[in-house]
Amino acid sequence: MKVIVTALPGSGKTTTIKKVVEKMPSLVVVNYGDLMFEEASKLYGISHRDDMRKKLGLRDYQRLQMSAAERIAAMNNVVVDTHSVIKTPFGYYPGLPSEAVRIMNPHLIVFLDCRPEDILSRRLKDVAEGVDRKRETESVEAIEADQQMSKFFVAAAANTAACYLKVVSLRYEQRRPFEHAEAAAEEIVQTIKSLSSI
Repeated sequence: MKVIVTALPGSGKTTTIKKVVEKMPSLVVVNYGDLMFEEASKLYGISHRDDMRKKLGLRDYQRLQMSAAERIAAMNNVVVDTHSVIKTPFGYYPGLPSEAVRIMNPHLIVFLDCRPEDILSRRLKDVAEGVDRKRETESVEAIEADQQMSKFFVAAAANTAACYLKVVSLRYEQRRPFEHAEAAAEEIVQTIKSLSSI
């Protein structure tokens, strides 16, 4: 089983994936951007993961994506933590380009559709706590536009991979901490179990 989980930065994606693995410990988590950063550090001297999208040329960035995709393709029972779209100074760029998604050959791609207000709140909290991420805080409207663009890109990726696409809606207000992550994890786990049985 190979599952890709995508969402905008600040959506709680990594927390959701941790909760998925708590329920299904046989799954291994790999962060697509971390694999790219390992290579970028060696090849290009990039010292911060978020600088890859700002300091590397398009072809170098694509090479890193293909290299990471090949490493993931060799893995089994894996959940890939990534983004379907990368916002660069030059415009949007696919986080799951056609060639890379074909190489990875996922069974399922999941998109977490979140309230922009929640995303902004998490990003501002990261800034306040000094978390070492170079995330844009932006506005609720800009985050909503980014999220809509992400949906287009993730649909294209699922179409290219000829795999299932699951959109998990988290558009309601949380009544308690981690409610969204727990609900999303449960939905993902049930989908994986259903796919595994066919």
